[in-house]
Amino acid sequence: MKTIIKRVLFYTTLVIGFVVLLTGVFLGVLTIAEYRPAEIEKLEIKNHVAAAQQAGLSANVPFSVLTWNIGYASLDESQDFFMDGGRGVRPPTDENVRRNLPGIMDFIKTANCDITLIQEIDIASKRSYYIDQREFLTENFSGASVFAYNFNSIFVPIPVGEFIGKVESGLLTLNRFKNNEALRMSLFNPFSWPVRAVNLKRCLLINRIPVENSPTELIVVNLHLEAYDSSGGREAQTRMLLDFCSSEYAKGNYVIAGGDFNQNFPGIDPHRFEVKQSDYFIPGTLNPSLLAPGWQFAADSKIPSCRLLNEPYSGDPEKTQLYIIDGFILSPNVELVKLTAFDPGFKYSDHNPVKIEVMLKYRL
Repeated sequence: MKTIIKRVLFYTTLVIGFVVLLTGVFLGVLTIAEYRPAEIEKLEIKNHVAAAQQAGLSANVPFSVLTWNIGYASLDESQDFFMDGGRGVRPPTDENVRRNLPGIMDFIKTANCDITLIQEIDIASKRSYYIDQREFLTENFSGASVFAYNFNSIFVPIPVGEFIGKVESGLLTLNRFKNNEALRMSLFNPFSWPVRAVNLKRCLLINRIPVENSPTELIVVNLHLEAYDSSGGREAQTRMLLDFCSSEYAKGNYVIAGGDFNQNFPGIDPHRFEVKQSDYFIPGTLNPSLLAPGWQFAADSKIPSCRLLNEPYSGDPEKTQLYIIDGFILSPNVELVKLTAFDPGFKYSDHNPVKIEVMLKYRL
């Protein structure tokens, strides 16, 4: 009997040791392969037309900017997502992605904006069937494009049973104007090891656009701030964003920051957009007091820019958790001419696009 017990203990210890070893090796590989961007990185500007053909940007001349989180062309009206209370990780086949991408591209072409800020665009991810969405959306673009990673992991080991797997994703800015420079600026990361090793590395994608007949620049910031965090990371990232924007304005530059803030904008209807659930994603709140005098938020207060992915979209906004978390921040020397929020019924993404027409005020 003692011999049997000893054998059972031996083999149990052996199995546990083997599992611990495999876990250690797995975590070691993920740690070694962790994406570790520098605080500031210079990005490649890809010109899809000759530089001489790119438009110049002038003060007192209106131009347009679009922001859209495209949900890696996978999170359309038919989808849910496990971190929002649903079950899904990706569509059952690549058909959704191949249908959504042309729809996204057609919308961007129809919107016909001078600058387009795109979030959650995949270039090689299991969740979107490894389709290079950056290549698809820039192939026939007449201007320049810049891409910045904010998610680059060889393997994301959640959820158990159907892993997210490999992810290469980030921010893309399409721009018809001349560029002086493009930079990636790392934001505060609220996560510690080992979660940090496979999680997003949030950033700002910054374009510096020269203003004709002026020593100043237009600073365009493409952003996607923290979502699933309650430790204050999103608020810390917001402070970094505002500090950067303020420093550029103090230099005499113009500033437009747009994207997915994962925070409700001021002025929304508290009844229509009240939180109907509290177990999953809850956005923060952008308080007007965050901005210095003269600065402004630009977002539609009535048309939702995002939905909760706890279930496929029913088409009935009364039965869906809705948010207004996508929009812009404008410096005092940028005049808002017009704001347009679109509502395509979350046909291609869990976010809706937002467009602004603006004009740079001439400064002596």
